[in-house]
Amino acid sequence: MRARARAAAVGLLALSWSEARAGAPPGSLRALALDGSGGAVDPATSFASIERTPPADVEAFAADPDALRFVVVGERGSLPSVVSVVTTRADGGPLDALAALPVLPTPCPAGTAPADACVSTAPVRAVADDVDRDHPLARERSVRAEVGGALALAAFGRELLSFAVGGPRTSPAGPIGRLRGRLRVHVVRDYAKGPPPFGADDAAALALAESQVAWTNAVWGQCGVRFVVEPAVRLVDPPPPHLLALGCDLGLPASGGEVRVVVEGKPVRAVLRAGQSPRVAARVVARAIEAAGFVARVSENARIDPGALGSADVLVRRRDGALATIEPPDGGRVSTDATLSACIGGVDLRDGLDHFTDADAAAGTVEERTLIKAFDDGDPRTLDVVLMAAFAGGGRIGESFIVADRSSIRNVVLSDRGGVRADRASFALAHELGHILLDMPGHPDDFGVDTPTRLMDADAADPSAFGPRRLTLDECARMVHEAGPEATVPLLVPWPLAPARAGVSAR
Repeated sequence: MRARARAAAVGLLALSWSEARAGAPPGSLRALALDGSGGAVDPATSFASIERTPPADVEAFAADPDALRFVVVGERGSLPSVVSVVTTRADGGPLDALAALPVLPTPCPAGTAPADACVSTAPVRAVADDVDRDHPLARERSVRAEVGGALALAAFGRELLSFAVGGPRTSPAGPIGRLRGRLRVHVVRDYAKGPPPFGADDAAALALAESQVAWTNAVWGQCGVRFVVEPAVRLVDPPPPHLLALGCDLGLPASGGEVRVVVEGKPVRAVLRAGQSPRVAARVVARAIEAAGFVARVSENARIDPGALGSADVLVRRRDGALATIEPPDGGRVSTDATLSACIGGVDLRDGLDHFTDADAAAGTVEERTLIKAFDDGDPRTLDVVLMAAFAGGGRIGESFIVADRSSIRNVVLSDRGGVRADRASFALAHELGHILLDMPGHPDDFGVDTPTRLMDADAADPSAFGPRRLTLDECARMVHEAGPEATVPLLVPWPLAPARAGVSAR
């Protein structure tokens, strides 16, 4: 019943907006918005912002940097007893409404005519989702909103005030209106032509992946971020063994020997000389593979903690761009070198993905590199998301590769069906993207105070409004510095908010 009532309210207020746009005659009412400090918020130069603090009593308004209190000014006897607050999505469609928000008499602001009187709403919270919207502490004054959409105040069926919805109005990095990030999302089957990693069928798997992006947008809207998936979410088979790792993990230099593989049925042989590093050996092998009629690209990896040097991967494709299949020789090892090993990377997700540990996080495992580099688009400004069934051994539901680790794999998130099932109890995808956007390998509670309401908390799992879903102003500012338009590699680009509609007075 509650959902139906809310939908009806949205429909009625949408009609009111149409009347306002049609040119309803102006009346004597006007409105303004005040923040927690009592300062006026101008819709022409500022915006409404998504709540970053948990629900609290009205008395906490002064400490809430995001809520807005609306004051309606007019002649005595002409003021409303209730007003409406309505929100729209970024595409203009209706989102939510507070259809009958009570107002109470309040002192008028300075400069008001003596004949005028004023009424005020309670502080209105623009929130990311229904969990926040329906919490008993603030249910009667919370309304769902999304970055790029709008929030409007109406009385007597006429719009009085309208705001675009953006990020924080103030932060250490200044106001953050709206920033755009590009995601490429791959849902990977356990094996070729196998079932999807989650969901009853392919369509359900794609829908679940899209819901993960939607919740991620809801959470990162606190910092003014909205992610766009380009191209659409893809359901894909795991890649064939197309990667040859020179130095595998430890990256020891060569002593002298051969690397022998079979690429698409063609034998390939490369001779290594003593003293060659993995990166040099990889180029020798790549030239031999190219001479056999294939396209080979060398991708260097960061040195892992126990490694002598960084390893290097040779990625092989056919001339038509499709991934090539690499196999070991008919007899003997891939590398005959006594110190420089060579490993063919394969992906078999039926036993879970071999994942990095603290020791090899900078490079990732050979299986991780084979999976991730198969889908790389070559654009460092893209955020890649790989959703799959499980990590080997359990114990984690997501991980990320970030710039701070200096790896050839950067700006990539892996998440499994445990993260999908956790949904809004953990916001796994949003959390892992946070490591990238903040360029922060650790968590705020690793060596500090445990705050389980923060998105970047290490271990919180709570689906309530007090779960791990909040971002701080400092985190929003760090995001701008590390990933914003002025960053070395801008993962987030400006996306100007549409101007707020002109307010229409009402009698």
